[in-house]
Amino acid sequence: MTALERQGQLARTAGRVLAITGTAQKNAALEAIAELLTKKQDLWLAANAEDVAAAAAAGMRPAMLDRLTLTKDRIAGIVEGIRQVATLPDPIGTVTKMETRPNGLIIGRRRVPLGVIAIIYEARPNVTADAAALCLKSGNACILRGGKEAIRSNRAAVELMRTALETAGLPADCISLVQDTSRDTANELMHLTGYVDVLIPRGGADLIRAVSKNASVPVIRTGEGVCHVYIDSEADLDMGAKILFNAKCSRPSVCNAAECVLVAEDVAKDFFEKAVPLLKEKNVELRCDEAALALIGGNAVPAREEDWDAEYDDYILAVHVVKNAAEAIEFINAHGTGHSESIITKNYFTAQHFLNAVDAAAVYVNASTRFTDGFEFGLGAEIGISTQKMHARGPMGLEELTSSKYVIYGEGQIRE
Repeated sequence: MTALERQGQLARTAGRVLAITGTAQKNAALEAIAELLTKKQDLWLAANAEDVAAAAAAGMRPAMLDRLTLTKDRIAGIVEGIRQVATLPDPIGTVTKMETRPNGLIIGRRRVPLGVIAIIYEARPNVTADAAALCLKSGNACILRGGKEAIRSNRAAVELMRTALETAGLPADCISLVQDTSRDTANELMHLTGYVDVLIPRGGADLIRAVSKNASVPVIRTGEGVCHVYIDSEADLDMGAKILFNAKCSRPSVCNAAECVLVAEDVAKDFFEKAVPLLKEKNVELRCDEAALALIGGNAVPAREEDWDAEYDDYILAVHVVKNAAEAIEFINAHGTGHSESIITKNYFTAQHFLNAVDAAAVYVNASTRFTDGFEFGLGAEIGISTQKMHARGPMGLEELTSSKYVIYGEGQIRE
């Protein structure tokens, strides 16, 4: 038995205990985790500082360094998310569709945990706490496999959370971390059948595609974020410029950041006059089609075909001029990843058509794509943002981490 198989076995055993643990005890464990992460935040910050220093020395891009970095404010946000999860209704044990059949059998459907959830993710230490909290409340054991850049941060957080679990009377192995961040362990985790019920990759497009292609355990795809903002011919252009700036520049390394702006040709000149100076404040590189390049001039570079499908995770924005909303919708459905899309318009009917026709997990009218987030959606946190169309789509909170089983009550019935 390999070390990872042993870890899977321990998670499976702990998960069976957690699956039948009551809501009060799970909430107590979440509160214990929140308290300890707050009390020992200096330990977590010190470990993170080592990760950040090593990543900076290795040449990590500034936007990715930002994603790796913890601060007291960010830890406070993580802890608030954990506490919000504790206040949410527990989906486990909820029975729906209870009905009596003609033969007297009473049949219902009960919500149950998935079991053991493995998460493979990159250099984002906040995911460690967010994922663990959601798995805990939904009755699932979790095996966390973060990127090598955040290994010190992740070890510190997981050690604290495991201590808190034991304080609350739950097995420490409800939460565990893969200590070896080599490619071999990621590959082994993808094939840990018999121990892992669901694998969730959370990171860039390359990671998600590799996991989806190679895993033999069930996978929920998350996070691929080629998101668009469309500026309609009837848009409030000042509003549009501010929304685009937020969607692109507030945190360019996250999956809900805008990667491409589409602008109706009737308002393109006026819009660029408002938006380009804002984007220049962050030195955003604009990669433009011919029409946009002619209007923007020296502040832009020509786009290549691959720019329309790129997830930059950086201060880079693709710019494309379209005839109208219909062309924008067609472009989004051809080049988007089904994550988050936004239209800026004052026309109610155009907005409704956009909502209906765009194929994405989250579609906005007159708002930034940056709101696609578990905390913002009232889920406490999210384990990922699903871009697939199975049982979970969009930010994955507690209910998306459950399955169901039928429960049947009889009084001696036998089938003829």
